[in-house]
Amino acid sequence: MIFISKTRVSGFEAAIRGMRNPLESWDKSDSKDEIWYDEKSGNEYDYHVGENDFTLMRKLAAAGDDHGKFARFIHVSADILAPRYWWTEYSTYKVGTVENSCSTMHCIHKKMFVPSDFSNEHLTEEGFYGLSTIIDILNHKRKTYLETGDKEAWYQMIQLLPQSYNQLRTVDLNYQVLWKIYRARKDHKLDEWHRFCDWVKTLPYFCEIYGI
Repeated sequence: MIFISKTRVSGFEAAIRGMRNPLESWDKSDSKDEIWYDEKSGNEYDYHVGENDFTLMRKLAAAGDDHGKFARFIHVSADILAPRYWWTEYSTYKVGTVENSCSTMHCIHKKMFVPSDFSNEHLTEEGFYGLSTIIDILNHKRKTYLETGDKEAWYQMIQLLPQSYNQLRTVDLNYQVLWKIYRARKDHKLDEWHRFCDWVKTLPYFCEIYGI
C-alpha cells in the first residue's frame, strides 16, 4: 500500500532561466507564469512552458545528468504513507531528496494498533492470522507501557513491529532524481513502486521532458 497526497511542484521559472544562462539565450525563452490548459494531455498547469523552452529541455535531458541539471531546480514536495519495507528501498536515494518522518521512537505508543496500520493486501488467511497475533501482542505491550512506563514493554513494541507498518513522511525531491528513480523502479516487483512511478508520470510536464 502506498498513498501520496499534498503534491506541490515549483521552480519552473528558475529552471528555465538557469538552463539558458550558458548560451545567454534568454531572449528565446517563450514560457509564461500563467494558468495554461494543454489540450493534448487534457491537463491544466500553473506554469506555461513554451515550445522553444520545451525543445531545449528535451535536448538537455536527453544529453545526460550534467546537461540536464536544470531539472534539479524543479522541486516536488508530497506526503507519502507507505510501509517500512518500501521506505527501506526509498532510502537508497539520498542525493537530491529530503524527508521528515513521523517518529516511531516517540509515537509508537500513542494509539492502539489496528490492521489498517499495516500494508496487508497480499496476506493469505494464514499470514493475516500471524499479523493479528502480532497486533494483539503489540497492544498488550502498549497497555503495559502506558500503565507502568516499563522500558522493556516499549522495546517489545519497537523490536516486534513488522516491516509492513505504514509510516507517513513528507518528502522533497526534484525532477532529475525522480527521473533516476523512475528508470530504476518502473519494473520493480513491488506494487508500491509501480504506483509511485504512475504518480511521477502525473507531475507537470514530466513525461514531455523525458519522452515517456
